[in-house]
Amino acid sequence: MTRELTKADALHGVLGGGVLACGGGGWKRHGELMGDLATSLGRPSLASVRELPEDTIVATVTAIGAPAAENWEIRPVDYLDALTTLMRQVDGRIGAVMTAQNGFSTTHNGWIQSAALGIPVLDAAGDVRAHPTGKLGSLGLGERPGYTCTAVVAGGNRQLAGRFVSINVGDVNTCDDVLRDISVRVGGFIASARNPVELAWVKDHAALGAISLALDLGEAMREAGAGRSGAGNAVAAAVAGALGAEVLARGPLVFETPNVTKGGWDHGVFRVQDCLVPFLNEFMAVQQNGEWIFAYPATICLLDGATGEPMAVERAVEGQDCVLLAAPASALPVSSSAIDPAGLAECAELLGIDFLAQLDPNLRGGSNEYAR
Repeated sequence: MTRELTKADALHGVLGGGVLACGGGGWKRHGELMGDLATSLGRPSLASVRELPEDTIVATVTAIGAPAAENWEIRPVDYLDALTTLMRQVDGRIGAVMTAQNGFSTTHNGWIQSAALGIPVLDAAGDVRAHPTGKLGSLGLGERPGYTCTAVVAGGNRQLAGRFVSINVGDVNTCDDVLRDISVRVGGFIASARNPVELAWVKDHAALGAISLALDLGEAMREAGAGRSGAGNAVAAAVAGALGAEVLARGPLVFETPNVTKGGWDHGVFRVQDCLVPFLNEFMAVQQNGEWIFAYPATICLLDGATGEPMAVERAVEGQDCVLLAAPASALPVSSSAIDPAGLAECAELLGIDFLAQLDPNLRGGSNEYAR
């Protein structure tokens, strides 16, 4: 039986999704607005892969761009426009939507579409955590022989670029590069619906149960006092317990390399005590004593030391007291795209980190399903 998503779920989604955002994943305020709008507009529903007909076609809905971009604009109608345009391209055969990743707002991807169109949100994600490129949330479709991507983007900054809609058909990786370029040209962010695929492929390749995980994590954080002064340690303990994470460092945040937005990404490096953390929209690795101790697809998160609230790249402040945690990918649901060699190679080129060398060879897509 599908689960109706409530206003309480929406609040929990922002908190838990904010941890799994790993510094990116949209914006807290945007997530609050999306969750509140969806649960006011109608009754969005969440379904597991076992609750949908076997012939269901699933589309990924998300936004593309750099969270710190100054001129971004996304309106709720943009998410609907992207999906309904995609549905017309595939003769209306889409029976469920899913997010490419968790995040402050991306955990709520599909909720507005579900409320408005009656289509369920699948309890799965292209990646349990947030990531910088579409390749890393594309369910391994870039490596699937014969698969052709259909992707639609809609929206953009109306004053800067006018309303923009683009329909793209072709190779998954090429389409991803084109969509990111479009996001830059229209102000920094744009809504997307893409990669319609059969449910059987999702079962074998997605991070299953990823949305329930974010909601349960957020609820545990709220119960630990997230947002209240002095709750930092209790919330950090709740996050560590829920994710199987390790507390790596506590102290003031220092930018080793300042945050610069270019090419549709936020780039930089920060330090907490003896831990260096490079980011590309999201926190991508942790180096300690000259060694990489965690690297994507590990979940790496930063909490405000006083309140326990998750911290995003664009809101990180020099000297801010924080707690750095990380969980190995093997502890959480795994997707095929999070371990895809092409996606990891692109990140390696951008950051100069050999992610493939750090990768656990035992990871498999569609494994470690989380269930409430």
